[in-house]
Amino acid sequence: MSKKYFGTDGIRGTVGEHPITPQFIMHLGYATGKVLASTGGTRGERIGVLIGKDTRISGYMLESALEAGLIAAGIDVYLAGPVPTPAVAYLTRALRLQAGIVISASHNPFDDNGIKFFSAHGTKLPDETERAIEAALDDEMRTNSSEGLGKAKRIDDAAGRYIEFCKSTFPADLDLRGMKIVVDSAHGATYHIAQHVLHELGAEVIAIGAQPDGKNINDGYGATAPYNLRKAVVDRHADIGIALDGDGDRLVMVGSEGKLYDGDQLLYVIAKHRQSQGKLHGGVAGTLMTNLAFEHVMQKLGIPFKRAKVGDRYVMELLQQQGWQLGGENSGHIICLDKHSTGDGIISALQVLHALRVNKQTLAEATHDLRMYPQVLINVKVDKGVDCLKHAKVKAAVVDAEKVLNGKGRVLLRPSGTEPLLRVMVEGEDQKLVEQSAQRIADVVKKMAVS
Repeated sequence: MSKKYFGTDGIRGTVGEHPITPQFIMHLGYATGKVLASTGGTRGERIGVLIGKDTRISGYMLESALEAGLIAAGIDVYLAGPVPTPAVAYLTRALRLQAGIVISASHNPFDDNGIKFFSAHGTKLPDETERAIEAALDDEMRTNSSEGLGKAKRIDDAAGRYIEFCKSTFPADLDLRGMKIVVDSAHGATYHIAQHVLHELGAEVIAIGAQPDGKNINDGYGATAPYNLRKAVVDRHADIGIALDGDGDRLVMVGSEGKLYDGDQLLYVIAKHRQSQGKLHGGVAGTLMTNLAFEHVMQKLGIPFKRAKVGDRYVMELLQQQGWQLGGENSGHIICLDKHSTGDGIISALQVLHALRVNKQTLAEATHDLRMYPQVLINVKVDKGVDCLKHAKVKAAVVDAEKVLNGKGRVLLRPSGTEPLLRVMVEGEDQKLVEQSAQRIADVVKKMAVS
């Protein structure tokens, strides 16, 4: 059964437009509280929920609305302030709470926002719980009597707790002394955390994208806009650059030469190092967007590889089904289940740095054997209710492109889980053929994308 509000990564939209309004978010908090209360505490105690947020100006409004709705349902609220999404997952477990909620729209512009949920185990909520919350939204909001209301408490040391947790995932007998690292926090939730983690491990840190004003999150900085990071690494003669997205669960890196390395390449560095250390424990999970070259190099190394649907929750599901620990997306979501219960940009960066330090390699040297195939991704805006994938002309364009690629590439069309877009992806050995094929398909989709 499809869900009305929840997408692949919670509920997201433009602030001020349904459902990202204070009225709806308060009702969402209330409905969530009622669903959690119906499960009861482990010993009959009051249910506790942690709320964290990124640096968007709308976070203040939505935090207050969410807090009010939860308290009206009898839930105790713990406020962590601006912290990364994976910090909420960690703190929810560390504080033994029943759920964690993140107010963030991840890599989207500041005028978007959203709500993500974590279970008591620090994992995304299961589908049945999300459906139960949606069902509860149909009920009228009725505030508990005064004696049944929840309370709110601020967690003053949330950032410090998380910094120590991140450091604990890096070997105690290893440090980053002698490394000059540029870290770009996208003016987002890691602005007061990432640089301290790296500095306390011994690195010389140059912080950029670390001055949030409520409106500049992801604007020209971060994992989705790495130009300033590449420039800073070259200009400051740094050894490496690290870029995180607005909520800190996505990572890209830059080598000393200014070259950008995406999630597939970073996942390769981690996987190859773990295999060499005898610590891989199974295979590696990717997605439908994972570069074909990554799949081929995994085969060459004898590492099992499987693809999940796009979205870190689906990578997580595949890892759990297979009993594996390592997976990720080319967009930079990397999951190391032996280190954390969810994808974490800072912790993933530390795993890459661990491999580079032990092997005394640069990023260029560590990825030398992975020759990425040219991949073109074109996002086409699609009117609501239009399903281009079923249109005969779009299907024909895909068939034509596959004939042109002649078995030396692949075509993937998929709707975005968070935006009104159809993503057209083509990859293969020949750059020119890939570009031409992607553009031809995108042009056909554009004509069919209007209702």
